[in-house]
Amino acid sequence: MNVRRRLIPTAAMAAATALGTATLAGCSGDAAGAGNTSKFDVVASFYPMAFLAERIGGDHVHVTTLTSPGQEPHDLELSTRQTASLEESDAVLYLKNLQPAVDKAVEQSPVDTKIDAASLTTLEKHGNEVGGHAAGHDDHDHGHGEEAGKDPHIWLDPVRYAQVAEGVGKAFEKADPDHAADYKKNTAALVKQLNALNTEFENGLAHTKSKVFITTHAAFGYLAERYGLTEEAISGLDPDSEPSAARVKDLEKMAEADGVSTVFYETLVSDKTAKTLASDTGLKTDVLDPIEGITEHSRGQDYFTVQRANLKALQQALGAK
Repeated sequence: MNVRRRLIPTAAMAAATALGTATLAGCSGDAAGAGNTSKFDVVASFYPMAFLAERIGGDHVHVTTLTSPGQEPHDLELSTRQTASLEESDAVLYLKNLQPAVDKAVEQSPVDTKIDAASLTTLEKHGNEVGGHAAGHDDHDHGHGEEAGKDPHIWLDPVRYAQVAEGVGKAFEKADPDHAADYKKNTAALVKQLNALNTEFENGLAHTKSKVFITTHAAFGYLAERYGLTEEAISGLDPDSEPSAARVKDLEKMAEADGVSTVFYETLVSDKTAKTLASDTGLKTDVLDPIEGITEHSRGQDYFTVQRANLKALQQALGAK
């Protein structure tokens, strides 16, 4: 388990699961009934994959997700029912090396169409510079198998997410040729929206007073790289622990030198570390959402609205002109 992350308490999880359909933009919140419907049955590993399946599949797909709204996806363990329903589905859409339990289940599953989002774009290593400006994860952070150390957060970069969307569309066309024309049309519409979002980010972050931002969770390496920014993550820290005096001093110096105003935290993780650091350095705190799930606490109802909220938060923190 990644020590910086925390699962939502059981009671909260139950409430979040009850929100399933609404908060997942039409996706079913559990994979228990994944297979054997009259539609093209797709099991998605977590929200960013479910969102693609819903938007590309439209009325022709029945999408279920293995990760409940509000659940921290990296530590997912699958139930026997989920594993069984995955085997009954027509396709599975997942991101290899992000969720080990899903990788194992997919590997052992007889499903004909297995779509690995990581294979549809390029993955890079981020955040290996000790003491430098880290732009992503440390090697130990989501390292599983041969892709160890590669940053999995490709969906936060609209350009890479569009590449994944195109690959998913082609896979749906091949697996369900009767509806290929609609899948192609839906994919083109989604890619157009993602390209427009990329333009919004490019324009919105082109002229800022600072190019550096601090986060508690190093999820934004691809986004930072895409728009010429630098992410400084408070990496390797338990959300409930306070940063070391040395780290606070380093970040304080960096914040002053680079004009940093804000420490970002996310909705699924404790804000204690961010608030401690902000208090010690005289900085503000705000939310930057890695969009691993949509809950009632999210600043938007879907990927696009939350990304635009992220853009607004970055513009404010970086002093966009």
